[in-house]
Amino acid sequence: MKKAWNVAVLPGDGIGPEIVDSSLSVLAAVTKRFGVPIKTMAGEAGFECIGKYGTNLPNKTIELLKKSDCVLKGPMTTPEGAGSEVSAAVKIRKMFQLYADVRPVKSMPGVWSLKPNIDLVIVRENTEGMYSGLDFMVSKGTAVGLRVITREGSERIGRFAFKLAEKRKKHLTIVHKGNILKVSDGMFKDTILSLSKSHRSVSVDDAHVDAMAQWLIKNPEIYDVIVTENLFGDILSDEAAMLVGGIGVGPSANIGNGYAMFEPIHGSAPKYAGKDKADPIATIMSIKMMLDWMGYAKAASAVERAVIKSISNGIKTYDIGGNSACSEVGTEIAKRILP
Repeated sequence: MKKAWNVAVLPGDGIGPEIVDSSLSVLAAVTKRFGVPIKTMAGEAGFECIGKYGTNLPNKTIELLKKSDCVLKGPMTTPEGAGSEVSAAVKIRKMFQLYADVRPVKSMPGVWSLKPNIDLVIVRENTEGMYSGLDFMVSKGTAVGLRVITREGSERIGRFAFKLAEKRKKHLTIVHKGNILKVSDGMFKDTILSLSKSHRSVSVDDAHVDAMAQWLIKNPEIYDVIVTENLFGDILSDEAAMLVGGIGVGPSANIGNGYAMFEPIHGSAPKYAGKDKADPIATIMSIKMMLDWMGYAKAASAVERAVIKSISNGIKTYDIGGNSACSEVGTEIAKRILP
């Protein structure tokens, strides 16, 4: 018998509920056509939960997550300012040790792209760096944020990136700032480089993060898998998404050992909430990544083909040159999946 998958669904804030609802129509079409045994379980998380529960990740949602195999998460507004809560996404990543944030960047027909042959993946270490939560005042006029890099974390993300590169074009680029952050980034780079002896089929190079920011614009087509620490990966993946149409089409997978979270890379865009305007493609393609992670390659490919066909037929939202509603995009893609 096929494994039954319990998927926690957290719609989030702002545009989250509408793009997740549109995306779930696509998932429903997949389960109907391919017989993928998925059960979705709705939960609450995000900014609006703070007023209701005093936290953006309520205990009942944590219990729901623990009963699930993975989570599909919509965008959530993160409060800012000293003393405010850590984002729900960061909490979930740390809770389940989702150490690898995988963000594919690929040119799609019918969507503007800087170059037509971009196909790279940014692998971002997801649990350390500047997102470690060690950010505090040491005196009235001085604040300190500690950037934590460990050999264990560097080796773990390095092995993941090498294995991914072996399945793709066998090229890995390590991004760091070792000329300035000599100890922490020096260890990050050297630890990953040392793994190359066990992955000889993969060619390896490295680049400083500021240089990578420009090379992604000049020659994005030469890259395959890019591995970097948390903050650099967050920034570079948003930049890279703009090369292939914008963050509205940018999916991601947060992967650990036996658990994963799938989410669009964009934010909650509250000014567009309730207008049926937002682009659901990033969330739909995150579902595609979820299906791949589950081992349903045919179903995952069907989602990607349906997205491309829908876009090619002009069914797309304003951000990528169309005038379709969010709900229309989801409905069209779902129809193209069903026989």
